[in-house]
Amino acid sequence: MRVNHFIQTALVVAFFSISIKSYAYDPGDVKDVCKKPQVREFSVATYEEPDKIEVAAESEFSFKLSDWTDPQTIKVTMKEQSVPFTVESNSSFHKVTVKIPAEYTGKFVRINLFSKAILGCYDQEGWLIKVANK
Repeated sequence: MRVNHFIQTALVVAFFSISIKSYAYDPGDVKDVCKKPQVREFSVATYEEPDKIEVAAESEFSFKLSDWTDPQTIKVTMKEQSVPFTVESNSSFHKVTVKIPAEYTGKFVRINLFSKAILGCYDQEGWLIKVANK
């Protein structure tokens, strides 16, 4: 009878050990919870072979960021310089509108975007464009 009690106790301890382990906190789980900002509907043509599409000088373009993006963290740069932009937000997305500065006429420009999600993870995107001569 003492052996049965030992086996039952061992089974109970094993069961709780497995259960506790499955509910233990793992800092790696935070990465799975925090969704990075997502970019959609980038409205300007990127410069790619073989098409080599150029963008009109001083034109505007826009893109949408997912609603879980913190709009206060959005940063847009061209040639490593911050450029002004506007943000229109609703419950589904943040629409960012940017005007290409005149100083980039006739040049290749890399547009860089940095943004953070509300929960803290971040994302960076970039696009190469060729601004046409006037």
